[in-house]
Amino acid sequence: MTTAMPPVGYLTTNGIRMAVYEAGPVTQTPPVVLCHGFPELAFSWRHQLRDLPGRGLRVIAPDQRGYGRTECPKAVDAYDMENLCADLVGMLDAKGIEKAVFCGHDWGGFVVWQMALRHADRVAGVIGLNTPHGPRLPADPIMLMRMRFGDDMYIVYFQKPGQADSVLDADVDKAISFFMRRSEITQEMFAAAPEEQKNFALVKALAAFTGDEPLSTPLLTPDEHKVYADAFKHTGFTGAINWYRNFTRNWQTAEGLGDTIAAPCLMITAENDLVLPPSMSEGMEALIPKLSRHNVLGSGHWTQQEKPDEVTRVIGDWMETTFGPS
Repeated sequence: MTTAMPPVGYLTTNGIRMAVYEAGPVTQTPPVVLCHGFPELAFSWRHQLRDLPGRGLRVIAPDQRGYGRTECPKAVDAYDMENLCADLVGMLDAKGIEKAVFCGHDWGGFVVWQMALRHADRVAGVIGLNTPHGPRLPADPIMLMRMRFGDDMYIVYFQKPGQADSVLDADVDKAISFFMRRSEITQEMFAAAPEEQKNFALVKALAAFTGDEPLSTPLLTPDEHKVYADAFKHTGFTGAINWYRNFTRNWQTAEGLGDTIAAPCLMITAENDLVLPPSMSEGMEALIPKLSRHNVLGSGHWTQQEKPDEVTRVIGDWMETTFGPS
């Protein structure tokens, strides 16, 4: 079954109750912690939770704060990077784990790169899936995004409390169907599109969404869709969107952290991810001396779900090369 997951467990970390899914031998070190993005769940890693243990790996996937079965604090600043990283540190503490390899996709990618800067002593390695590591921006990222893309760009639009939340909460099934799709649009096609179509105005696109859009097909089976939809009908989208409302705060608190990561790292890019294109990862070698790379051809944004076998293989191979056979 595509919806099969390991049994859910719960632990207390950084003041919240966190839901965690785990598979593989508990004696294997370092374990791989799988961190999801928006609007996802630990369930987004179902294929890797099923298959990576076959490579002898211990894998741990939390529903992160604001998502799924994990608590959703009310305060916006409860979702800043300091808390997101502290959640993972507390999770390791609760499980008696000294160090882990942190693998993150989308927003989870931002978190795992920050783990290597804020909590280097707990990080054995980092795997970035689609989300690259880069130097701290010279100015407030929300200001820069507003200047480049305008107020309708989804991250800018997400800044106003309650606004995007109410739109997505109004029809969760439609929102999940809209987000979770395979795109056949290539980087070349996107580059050739009119500028007004490249500002990532997702809320406007959601309003016009019919499900019959060209070059776009559903990613999920009906059973998989139901897992996502049921989760967000329960939590709503506010906790998830609050991660975005901390972009400026995260930029401020990152001052003085530095940008160089000493741990071994793997950057997995996706050829046709339009939000996080492979070009965004150019120059990472200057900040990460021990960097390996892999580009997943023919994949859009939802890489570990679109190309699960390849992602699993690449992670398993890198773990074996870097840390030895399990």
